[in-house]
Amino acid sequence: MQQPSNDPLHGKTLEFILKALVDHLGWEDLGQHIRINCFNSNPSIQSSLKFLRKTPWARKKVEELYIRMID
Repeated sequence: MQQPSNDPLHGKTLEFILKALVDHLGWEDLGQHIRINCFNSNPSIQSSLKFLRKTPWARKKVEELYIRMID
């Protein structure tokens, strides 16, 4: 039998994480926590996902904020 993963991101897609943050914080607060244009200027899930998938440092910040949110 497999041990459950201790990684809080295990099984979570970037889209799931981003939607959870937007639902919890809203775009405005998310843009204040992580200062990137895709959250502050005409934000959308699709444009943010496109940026985050190409930008590892921004994705890491989003994942870290999600982990802090669920703790």
